[in-house]
Amino acid sequence: MSSTHILESEQIERKLQRIARQIIEEFHTEDVLHLITIAGNGEPVGKRIGEIIEAVGGLQVQASVLTLNKSNPLEGDIALSASSETLTGQSVIVLDDVLNSGKTLMYAVHHILSAGPKRVATAVLIDRIHRSFPVRADFCGLTLSTNLKEHIEVSIEASASASDAATLHD
Repeated sequence: MSSTHILESEQIERKLQRIARQIIEEFHTEDVLHLITIAGNGEPVGKRIGEIIEAVGGLQVQASVLTLNKSNPLEGDIALSASSETLTGQSVIVLDDVLNSGKTLMYAVHHILSAGPKRVATAVLIDRIHRSFPVRADFCGLTLSTNLKEHIEVSIEASASASDAATLHD
């Protein structure tokens, strides 16, 4: 199995900065912005983007984590670390590390919609463009065309680290 580094730590940091600034530009009129990260690698991505949004944009960020079975979302519960009522009438951004088939984001957004938010957007570090579900990333760090047999592994810390990397495996 061969591996190719597609993003090094400095590149990841620049992409997170750009995503955060695009979010600030789009949501600058909001009093509170709800960032919901997908459990796993979505958490450090969301934490870092949230910190940038608060530091650069001055927006108040409410962060929570959504946990679901990524390979089979219908198996097991989908759980949100915050109360669903806090999302009613609010702007929400769902964040993950990689958008592959769209299944994880589709089920996450479906779960969030039951709370009645006024707006939902999605953000990912890497978009692989292999859609099986009608989901797109509103904010994306890198769009990469891969084949279906390849796998992208993101190694990212909750704060900027020289060990952050994204690797393509075939």
